Formats: sequence, structure tokens, C-alpha cells
Amino acid sequence: MFSGCSESRYNQTERRVHIRKQNGKYVLYKNNKPFFIKGAGGSANLNLLKQLGGNAIRIWDTTNLGVVLDSAHANNISVIVGLPVQNSNVADMYQDPDRIAAQHRAFKKIVNRFRKHPAVLMWCVGNELDFPYGLSYNRFYRAYNDLTDMIHQDDPHHPVTTTVLNFNPKYIATLQIRCDIDLISFNIFSLLDTFRENLKHHLWLWNGPYMVLEWGIDGPWQGTMQTAWGAYIEKTSTEKAAIYGERYLRYMPLESQRFLGGFVFFWGNKQETTHTWFSIFDAEGRKTAAVKTMKYLWTGKTLNETFPEIKHMRVENRDAYQNIILVPNRKSQAEVTLLSSADSIKTIKWQIFKEDWFKKNNENSTRLLKPLSQLMKADQGLKAVFTTPAQEGPYRIFATVYDHKGNLATCNTPFYVLSTR
Repeated sequence: MFSGCSESRYNQTERRVHIRKQNGKYVLYKNNKPFFIKGAGGSANLNLLKQLGGNAIRIWDTTNLGVVLDSAHANNISVIVGLPVQNSNVADMYQDPDRIAAQHRAFKKIVNRFRKHPAVLMWCVGNELDFPYGLSYNRFYRAYNDLTDMIHQDDPHHPVTTTVLNFNPKYIATLQIRCDIDLISFNIFSLLDTFRENLKHHLWLWNGPYMVLEWGIDGPWQGTMQTAWGAYIEKTSTEKAAIYGERYLRYMPLESQRFLGGFVFFWGNKQETTHTWFSIFDAEGRKTAAVKTMKYLWTGKTLNETFPEIKHMRVENRDAYQNIILVPNRKSQAEVTLLSSADSIKTIKWQIFKEDWFKKNNENSTRLLKPLSQLMKADQGLKAVFTTPAQEGPYRIFATVYDHKGNLATCNTPFYVLSTR
């Protein structure tokens, strides 16, 4: 158990949101009713989230927090509010008492302003922070613990958590020894298949309650297939919808006496290597097949809607795994093959983008890129003719397939332009 965390912490029933331990099982309660989390990361399309059986969202910062909380409450959705604490490795931050005090004041103001909002479920203090044990990090832990102590004192009605990337026994141990939070949360994607086994093997270390605050498809990071020039290869949205279902049903520890629920990533539209990689919706809020998967996972019922289904995409009769290299300023052809009927398709949007290489502090850019529209003819069908860019370098060609109901499917293929001169 956490140091300083007695069993009584999990049975303070007078609190609006609290965790109870009953007959060896941890249960989250909100307003004295059991609340098993069926959540999503993001703050868009909350009415649809509720219709599909979801009941919670997690957000990473406090931007427009009042608007997000009001919208969530209007849709009977609860919110885990992220407080974006500076990481322990930001040395100049934790060597500066004024910056530490400013961070503390800012979060104290937020907590006290919104602590009585009915949509608040928990506070998440930091996302994927590093929790090293070394004594050189004492200033970080002092600042971090001052924050969690402040929340426990000012808002005892909402538990405090933080997220750990994957299952990290060292960080779990440090959190128990050096911090005071109510439960641990995990962001875990490709390693979800080992999560259950890791939990079992480390019961001697920690046996408290937990959530999965991010889970989903593999991202554009180590372990994902790449081209020879290092461009990550993205699955089609049809493949992603199947992966969401398989991972949740096979690997999420739903039977665990300690598991309080999880949040699928990402309930909205965002740029991360591409604008489609994690996006369950397009920029206008139109749906991919992942929403049908989530309806089934959350309710056991099937959403009575169809979606375009993509079999594969090819450029010059080659797929993404074949390292497609093209010469500049040449006519080339791309083609999408469907699993579903072509009769249901209304439009196909073809776009070419430069590869998004930019990273800051080893994090992918979230800045949207502009398509190279001059290279692509408008109003093309399942086959498209395009002109390769004149400038050497890495690119991607995207196809977004819309049916007559506005539902969509996405795919893209990286290629490299190389001059023969």
C-alpha cells in the first residue's frame, strides 16, 4: 500500500467522490453510487459520448476549464482534470522558489474555483512525469507534495491521481515512498498485452486501486513499423477500430478487483505525426468506425450504423511497407481498395502533406500542417493521379473516404521523393 495511505482512506463515505474497499474489491463512488469509468481522452462530442455509453473524460490541462466542465455536466459526463505540472527534470524550474510558488498559486486558484463543480471527478497532478528516487530531486518532490497536500486539504471531496507511462515498477515504488496520492493511473498502448501480468507479478510491491487514463492503438514511436527513412506507418481507420476492440477485450484487466476503469485515446481530432493517427473524428466531428467499437465495449450493444471499410491503399501498386521512392515532378497514381461497397461512398478527399518531423523536447508537434493542394486534382475517386513534389524529401498521401451519412474512413501512405540527378 502507499506510505501514509491507510485503509480508512478508501472508505470515507461522506465525500462526494471516494474509493471504497469492500470485500477486497476497490470501487469508485460518486454521490454514493458506484461509478465504473467508461471514459475517453478529450473534450469533444460529449453528447455522442453519452449516447454511446461513455460516462467520463480526462483532460490534460485547464484551458477553458469552465466551459469544458459545464458542457460535461450538461451531458452527465464526469471529468478528470489534468494539472500540467512541470516535470522533475526541468532543473531550472525546481531550483527557482519563485517559479515553484507561482505554479502552486496557479493550481490552488484552479482547484478552489472548480472544486464544487458537479462535473469534477478527480484531479490528475501531472501527466507522464518522471519519478526518480535520487535525493537530487528533493525540491521537485517537495513542490509536488505541497500540491497534492493542498488539494487534499482544500478539496477533500475529489481523489488525486497521476499518470505513469507504461508499467514502471521504479516509479510505482517511488510514488509510494515519496508521494501521497489516492491512486495510480497508467498511460499504456502497445504494452497493454503485458499489463495484466505485470500487475500480478508486482502485487508484493503495490496492491492499490488504479485506472488506465490513456489506452488505444500503437502510436508513432519506437516499436511501430517504419519506412527506411524513418516515417512511421499508420494503420487504416478500419484496422484501428478492430484493434481498439481486441485490446480492450483481451488485455484490459476488467476482472481485476483494483481496476476502476479506462479512457480511450483520442476522443476528438488532433495532429500527432498525422492529423488522423489518433483521431476518432475528423476536424468537423464526423465519425470513424472506432465509435461503433466503443459503443459495443461500453454497452455490449451494436451501433446501428455503417462505415466505409478500407482494405488497403497503394501508391504505384506498392504499399507503405515497400519503401516507396518517387522522382520529382512526375505523374503518379494512388488507389484505395474497399472492403465495403463502393456504392455507399459519397466523396473521397485526397491530400498530400510533407512528413511531420518536428519535435520539441522529444514530443510530437500538434501544429496542423497545410496540404500541398497544387499537386492533387480535385474530385477524384478511388484512384487518384497526383504530381510528385519538386522538392526532395519525405511526404504522405492521404485518402479520407466519406459515405452518404457523413461517416468516414482514413488511410495514408508515406513516400520519398528522390532526384535521379
